[in-house]
Amino acid sequence: MDDQTDKTPGPQKATVSVEASSLADQVATIKLGLRSSPVRGQLASVSIGIVAVIVATSIGQVLLNRWNQPFYDALARRDMADFLHQLLVFAAIAGGLLVLNIGQTWLNQMIRLRLREALTLDLIDQWMRSARAFRLANAGAIGVNPDQRMQQDAAHLSDLSTDLGVGLLQSFILLVSFIGVLWELSSGFVFHFGEWSLAIPGYMVWAAFLYAGTASWLSWLVGRPLISLNSERYTREAELRSSMVRVNENVDAIALYHGEPDARRRLELDLGTVLGAMRRIYIAQINLSWVTDTYGWITVVAPILVASPVYFSGDISFGGLMMAVGAFNQVHSSLRWFINNIGSIADWRATLMRVADFRIALEETDVLHDTEKRIEFRENANGSLTFEKLQVSSPEGCTKLADPHVEIHAGERVMITGEPGAGKTLFFRAIAGLWPWGSGRIGLPAGETPIFVPRVPYFPAGTLREVLDHPNGSAPVSDAEISAVLAEVGLERLSSSLDRNGRWERELGDDEQRALAFARIAVRKPKWVIIDEALDAFDGPSLRRVLAMLQARLPDAAILNIGRGLHNSQFFPRALSIVKDIGAPALKPARVRAGAIEPPPTTARVKKK
Repeated sequence: MDDQTDKTPGPQKATVSVEASSLADQVATIKLGLRSSPVRGQLASVSIGIVAVIVATSIGQVLLNRWNQPFYDALARRDMADFLHQLLVFAAIAGGLLVLNIGQTWLNQMIRLRLREALTLDLIDQWMRSARAFRLANAGAIGVNPDQRMQQDAAHLSDLSTDLGVGLLQSFILLVSFIGVLWELSSGFVFHFGEWSLAIPGYMVWAAFLYAGTASWLSWLVGRPLISLNSERYTREAELRSSMVRVNENVDAIALYHGEPDARRRLELDLGTVLGAMRRIYIAQINLSWVTDTYGWITVVAPILVASPVYFSGDISFGGLMMAVGAFNQVHSSLRWFINNIGSIADWRATLMRVADFRIALEETDVLHDTEKRIEFRENANGSLTFEKLQVSSPEGCTKLADPHVEIHAGERVMITGEPGAGKTLFFRAIAGLWPWGSGRIGLPAGETPIFVPRVPYFPAGTLREVLDHPNGSAPVSDAEISAVLAEVGLERLSSSLDRNGRWERELGDDEQRALAFARIAVRKPKWVIIDEALDAFDGPSLRRVLAMLQARLPDAAILNIGRGLHNSQFFPRALSIVKDIGAPALKPARVRAGAIEPPPTTARVKKK
């Protein structure tokens, strides 16, 4: 049949170049999605709650730090009564902090949940807008594996954003809380050099900033490559998953052609690219660990080394030393948040890039080829379907009807034919509005919604009754009528399965699926039906049954069949021809860059992220 020969890549795809957006573009588009989310109120509530808990926790940490001095001084004095009293104070402070920590953990999980819900709902909403999924699938590398970006990447971004955001906020509040404490403690630090004395205001504060700043700079220098390495890994993981899904969906054909060795080699190659990407990440992480772990060990003694000259000179007590060490550790811990999370930050940056660029690309698919002419659509008050100088542009040329002016009236049966490669499916998609690029005008019948029948039928998950009696139908259909329609197309065995859930595209053979698609048309009773080669695959008896059913069930419907023209000319008395004008101006490639649409380049190329 003509299915294979007419499925040329040129007319079906818009060749584009995909380039990464900036961080500002990515953050802006995620904010836009969250702002319009139906769960933004709940997300805001739990966010405010966790801020309050973190502030309360920082107050408790300050109280706990102040507790260090009287507790260790009591130990130094061997004062048992004061020692026991300080233990009771510790129990009260620690109990409060325990409750706050559990509350913060719960709020942290709620933020993850609501953030993932908001992100995923927004991406699904953007993806499922009219014809966007189709256009994105034909927009190059950015449209590959959208399921992974909406499910896995959105979930990972939610987890990373929550952990990093809460951690950064907590570190900032602790820094603000303890920097004053550490500055005040540093006021008593005087360095003695023989007869000379030197007091440095805020000495331990400056020491903490210098220490953490040096560590952060080295960590960023070593860990920055992880951003691109993580992005590459997610791309390779998506390709491996896509290959596995493709094999699973074609197990019958693979078995019949004994293609298991080829499929295994393909999967092994994809797995090899994933393992190679992971190996490079692990090497980068080991290099980063040399920096972070070295600073981690130095931090064990660093605050004591910084304060020891003052302690040994006798200017502070042992309790004061421990209080200063505790405050230094809190300030340093806040400042080293970047060091501790450099790997997660790189992972977050790579995941943000994938999710945000995907969302931006969804919006930009609506304006792809905006510099190109578009087919004009209008409604005909007389209820006819018209084509006026229609030319459908593609990268390989132009598809058009042989007759420049065509009018099809209600109730007509028209066969539209064309040579292999003429672009019959492209013409079908242009009528449906999926491919708007070209010139001329399509006039649709006013007040009517044509039913479009693709060559490969689609059945939503659900019961057979839901598949057939679509909610967009004019009125509910009785079981008796559904059973009669099924019998007319040779599917009477399904009459007892109307209320059974199933994956009908897997339970039924190819011919049965096509027959079920035409049975659905008969149940919905449209006045206009436009078919793309769906009748071409039927054998003689099946075709006669379907045509007889259409004749009986839709006697007044206009039916346009785009195909090879091998059908009964009595059912389709009128014939039109589709031709390919190779010499006509071709559709120019467009560049999709997250955040902007750029002028089409001379040569299209795709940059994978």
